[in-house]
Amino acid sequence: METAARHGEQDGDADFVSLGGTFRIEPANAALLRSLLPRMIYIPASEGRAPRLTRVLQQIMEECESEEPGKEMILQRLLEVLLIEALRWRGVVDDEGRTDLLNGMLDPALARALRAIHADVRSDWTVADLAKLAGLSRSAFAARFGKILGCGPIEYLSRWRMALAKDALIRGTKTLDRIADEVGYESASAFSTAFRKRQGCSPGRYAGTVTARPATLDA
Repeated sequence: METAARHGEQDGDADFVSLGGTFRIEPANAALLRSLLPRMIYIPASEGRAPRLTRVLQQIMEECESEEPGKEMILQRLLEVLLIEALRWRGVVDDEGRTDLLNGMLDPALARALRAIHADVRSDWTVADLAKLAGLSRSAFAARFGKILGCGPIEYLSRWRMALAKDALIRGTKTLDRIADEVGYESASAFSTAFRKRQGCSPGRYAGTVTARPATLDA
């Protein structure tokens, strides 16, 4: 935790207090995560969710000032809660019409399909299957999904599978056969072919060369 710094006049009460931080994410899927999240979230103090955020921020500030055992662990969890609370705000929109996962999750119809994909990535999903879950016609669902998420439903499924696979490869605790099965491929060979087509190298080569240094998201 960095030491507090005061800017401007050094005496008297401060006009406001600013709390800043950074979230560290695995590098393998940093680009995907950034593409699925909004560039900025602004929640006015008058908004209904503000009091919840204020309580979390107060806990964070209290923990920063303390030296109790488990401080770093508690701060990590509180920051995760803060991020999730901010992302849950229904006012998270992009004036420029940015496509992202949050807008998809805020759409009740698309949210049902997205939850199904995330809950069972192994399933052999079709656009018709997902459209039925969304309560839309196949064509209406595909068009709505593409407009809000920026890609087709099956392309999104493929990207999500690869994201999970890359994370598993970096961790290095699972065999290629197991990874292939968990992300919905019939065999390690089929998975390797799909992986090489998307990433330009084999899963083994990727696991051996990708950096383990986390990327960052400023908050």
